[in-house]
Amino acid sequence: MSLRLADEPGRHDTRPSRHHRSPRVQPLFDLNLSENPFPPLPSVLRAVNTALTQANRYPEFLPRRLPAVIAQHVGVRSDQVVVGSGATGVAMQILQSVATPGAEIVYGAPTFDGYPILAEMTGVEAVPVPLDVAGNQDLWAMRRAIDKRTALVVVCRPHNPTGTAIPASELKAFLSGVPPRVPVILDEAYMEFLGAAEYVDPLPLISKYPNLLVLRTFSKAYGLAGLRIGYAFGSSELIARVRRLQLPFGMGAAAVAAVCASYAAEPELAERTLRITAERDSLRSALCDRGMAVPRSHANFLYLPGPGVATALRRAGIVAKSYPDGSARIAVGDPDAGHAVLRALDGSRPIAEVDFVP
Repeated sequence: MSLRLADEPGRHDTRPSRHHRSPRVQPLFDLNLSENPFPPLPSVLRAVNTALTQANRYPEFLPRRLPAVIAQHVGVRSDQVVVGSGATGVAMQILQSVATPGAEIVYGAPTFDGYPILAEMTGVEAVPVPLDVAGNQDLWAMRRAIDKRTALVVVCRPHNPTGTAIPASELKAFLSGVPPRVPVILDEAYMEFLGAAEYVDPLPLISKYPNLLVLRTFSKAYGLAGLRIGYAFGSSELIARVRRLQLPFGMGAAAVAAVCASYAAEPELAERTLRITAERDSLRSALCDRGMAVPRSHANFLYLPGPGVATALRRAGIVAKSYPDGSARIAVGDPDAGHAVLRALDGSRPIAEVDFVP
């Protein structure tokens, strides 16, 4: 039977998942937020601790050094980068700068909870477009959903929560079909987990499509979720619009120190990323061997189709992101947590047939 990723379009729960935290079971593993299981590298911690010795001083009124550091690393000019409180904070700045109340935001559903939440906060109408049966964003249906009220389109690559990555050719064809007046966020929060074959160079894209904004974060692969560092880059004209909403004193000096140290330690971080993806693929193989049609993930999480999966994990004391159809998304990277997931699902009822293509 077909797997329903959510209730009817627009009706999936956009609130942080809390109902799974049973008071009767002490959580063994919290896999809800797709966090990196490793703490910051020692060199990054030293850099942050050094910066904190000056915590009695205000940071820059408007961030200049951090955009410059990121721009040099990415390969763009500093006026093409905007930073904020995680990717969510930057997405909020983008939405506020390009949309007015009553405008629409188009995205594949389900998606990262932040987008429908931010839409509600800003008075923008959400236009969720259901994923296809393979857990991919239906780009052609999303293109058809764009109308004169559309103020923003979001494409996630890899997608959250399924971990799927739309082919580069489809992404480019989609961008060519979006009206130039409509800004597009290419959400690459998990891009560091992509394999070389799936990576798409964003620089030619932002050069060809001035309405494109590439959104990234230091929360996932870099393991700095608690420091809230995100950024977007694109055309200088579009970035200038977003920068008008930059919060004064909004980016602490520790963020600059952490980013500089993280860039200097990229070989070590790449090793950690490889450990996470290896554990991800091993866990997925074990789940597929048990008859679960788990989509191939290109992120640091796995999507486990329901029904009954979320309940089985909850009863085993595993905190996961759950969905109305009984599916769940779990962070990966910790072998002990992976073994606990397998034990929890081994004791559950057989999984119903689904249409996901492994």
